[in-house]
Amino acid sequence: MTLTGTTAAVVETAIESREALPGTAGFAGALEGRLVRDVLGRYPLFFDPENPAAWSHDPSALARAERLPAGAVHENGETRQVWTLPEPSPADRADAVDSLRDSLEATLDGIDRSGLAVAFSGGVDSALLAAALDVELYTVGFPESHDIEAARSAGDALGADLTVLELDHETLEAAVPRVARAIGRTNAMDVQIALPLFVLAEHCREAGVDRLALGQGADELFGGYQKVARAPDDHRVEADTIRGARREVVRTLPGQLERDWLALRAGGVDPVTPFLHDRVVASALALPEAALVSDETRKRALRRVATDWLPDEIAFRDKKALQYGSLVARELDRLARQAGFKRRMDDHVRQYIEQTLRDTQDTA
Repeated sequence: MTLTGTTAAVVETAIESREALPGTAGFAGALEGRLVRDVLGRYPLFFDPENPAAWSHDPSALARAERLPAGAVHENGETRQVWTLPEPSPADRADAVDSLRDSLEATLDGIDRSGLAVAFSGGVDSALLAAALDVELYTVGFPESHDIEAARSAGDALGADLTVLELDHETLEAAVPRVARAIGRTNAMDVQIALPLFVLAEHCREAGVDRLALGQGADELFGGYQKVARAPDDHRVEADTIRGARREVVRTLPGQLERDWLALRAGGVDPVTPFLHDRVVASALALPEAALVSDETRKRALRRVATDWLPDEIAFRDKKALQYGSLVARELDRLARQAGFKRRMDDHVRQYIEQTLRDTQDTA
């Protein structure tokens, strides 16, 4: 195993030029005695500090695993930061939206459709992918969850082939220790997000799907978070501008992408993330504030571009975060309480998750 995501020549040139967005969908791996990982960390990479030649995308494959930071090169026992996220000046609004449209079209046109499906929630991100890629759609959630209802209505509007995977407590309970072990985390939020991805990936793999297209990165890049829209008045961000707050959340992507990649791979599929292609990221970073948030509408530029593929009622539809829209967060909390971990306990869901790990380890 050497380099994942692009060619050695592209990465060599990027190292020499320090070009953080060299036109790839991400990369990580070994390159002539060096370990490299792209600026957004779109592929996880771990190495054994006592044997740097031993590395993997999956930390469980190593006797001892140390994470290579996004944008870094590890060579001769030392890690150095080579790439940092660009911070371009805001472009003219109309030009920026046109650039985003062009970059999305080029990226979506270049995606191989074979063995591909879309993880579909009915929101603008996944609906744009669904309309442009024209492949089968899969959605996951508990019966009567927001995501299933939104996916069905949007799927009908698009005339798409939608498969609905309805969750139950037995499926969720069985998946908890497998997901926590796969992602190497036991905090409630990460496990809540990874659970539906893992279950959906397993189902898709069994249905013959090799790759799953997701809307990862759209909220971070295009101003989808309320805390970004409210900057600088929201205590959850430090920045004093919307663009600055957007940059803060974009910098959280490496940790999120590692979690999601590990969950999806544990389920047996490879993620495809069109919004995170370098050309789309570059266009997004150049958007002015009014193209991120305008008249209380978040992701304004993306929604405007999405109307090229979607009716307005889908392009401007709000949606809930995956763990809430699927009701996984609510039902995982319910499982924890049923197992005796009450809300008055500190991190009761985390304690429940850790207990399931111990239980499954004992019976392994």
